[in-house]
Amino acid sequence: MRRLLPLLLVCLLATGAAVAASARSAWWWLAAGPLLASACLGGWDLLQRRRPVLRNHPLVGRLRYPTERALARPGSGAAREPFGGDRDVYEYLVPSLRPVEPAEDPPVVRVGGPDCSQPYDMALLNVSAMSFGALSSRAVLALNRGAALGRFAQDTGEGGLSEHHLRGGGDLVWEIGTGYFGCRDDDGGFDAREFADKAALPEVKCVSLKLSQGAAPGSGGVLPGVKVSAEIARERKVPVGETVVSPPFHRVFSTPRELVLFLARLRELAGGKPTGFKLCVGSRREFLAVCRAMVAEGVTPDFVVVDGSEGGTAAGPAGFAGRLGMPLTQGLITVHNALVGVGLRGRVRIGASGRVATGSDIVTRLAQGADYTNAARAMMRAVGCVGALRCHTGTCPAGVATQDPLRAHALNVADKARRVRRYQRETVRDAVRIMAAMGVHEPAELTPGHVVRRTRPGTVRSYAELYEWLAPGELLAGPPESWETDWKAADPDSFR
Repeated sequence: MRRLLPLLLVCLLATGAAVAASARSAWWWLAAGPLLASACLGGWDLLQRRRPVLRNHPLVGRLRYPTERALARPGSGAAREPFGGDRDVYEYLVPSLRPVEPAEDPPVVRVGGPDCSQPYDMALLNVSAMSFGALSSRAVLALNRGAALGRFAQDTGEGGLSEHHLRGGGDLVWEIGTGYFGCRDDDGGFDAREFADKAALPEVKCVSLKLSQGAAPGSGGVLPGVKVSAEIARERKVPVGETVVSPPFHRVFSTPRELVLFLARLRELAGGKPTGFKLCVGSRREFLAVCRAMVAEGVTPDFVVVDGSEGGTAAGPAGFAGRLGMPLTQGLITVHNALVGVGLRGRVRIGASGRVATGSDIVTRLAQGADYTNAARAMMRAVGCVGALRCHTGTCPAGVATQDPLRAHALNVADKARRVRRYQRETVRDAVRIMAAMGVHEPAELTPGHVVRRTRPGTVRSYAELYEWLAPGELLAGPPESWETDWKAADPDSFR
């Protein structure tokens, strides 16, 4: 009701002015006319379905648009910058004097190692992990329908496998976090039977075990009580209205070897569907310990999603973001090099997640070692997020990050699904065009030498020169001096 107060006030003033104009003086129409026009405009805001901010905040919401235009920097938000960029370029991709024709069909990446019996063709850009709970039911559904229209995948986030993830017909990467939501027993542990039943659903194409995320590594996710509705409480098996704090670590394993064996068990329970894990890399030694466990057990995940510390979330402590864990570039190169060094890179696909928004972002991450990318912030923008920073309060004006049914109802699912599909399609097309301009036919041809960074005035180095790149099996044959200490200290039976 409070959201309608400005409109009601305008209507009352307009009515009063119109009555006064009719009964006393025509001069009152000078006031009544604009007020009546404003009332009609507010009524239109309530009825239109394209802009949820205006549906939730008629009239007042219109103040957002001139403010955005006034504060926008030259060129910001534009796909092309006809007047040139306003930033000092310190990193760029290398074009070719012999470009090639762009591929007609968008490339896909086959995810599934030798132990996987149901491999999945992953798009170059997919929806990153965002839970039902963090997002509204209509936002989740719009993302899923967009994924179905565009034939790419949606990561469910760690909040469980809700009906809103399943209704749209999109491909799903089911994420399992430390709270085991969606496959959680009465004691908060992992329920293998429930997991197997849900993993068998045809919409579930892959299973991802979340070890940590970029904005809050080492900390369990938090869902404020104001967002824990009865539906979410049922899905997560938690009390209604109480803040949900996920544990900072998994209960079903405590060593790298146990992690690898648990991944193998998940894949078996999932009927051979691709199974992997997501992490924000902190210690190179710890990841090498996981690689040692893979070698020792002869078991590999089908994929690893690397999350950068620059990622964002409203589910973690404010002091964590950007402070704990490796940025995406360093984490991605570390994981790629480690898997190459133990001779397992060909069995494991790598996803990159962390401020991926443009075609050039995709190409850069592929050149640095990734096979595909995921985006969260950009997908939220596509579905209507206006960056109000109210995700944790439940009062999102766009109906995206809220569990208030009235606010969420303002989000037009069909319209936003088309926007999500269009954003993903055009961004991937842009990546393909960039690769063609670089003389590259397909992502596998990209190398670290295709990305150049200015290290100081007058000096540029490609990523092939800036970083050390291991040869296949080099760690097993004899690690280089720069890796020797971490490699020798890596213990497959301890994370410490």
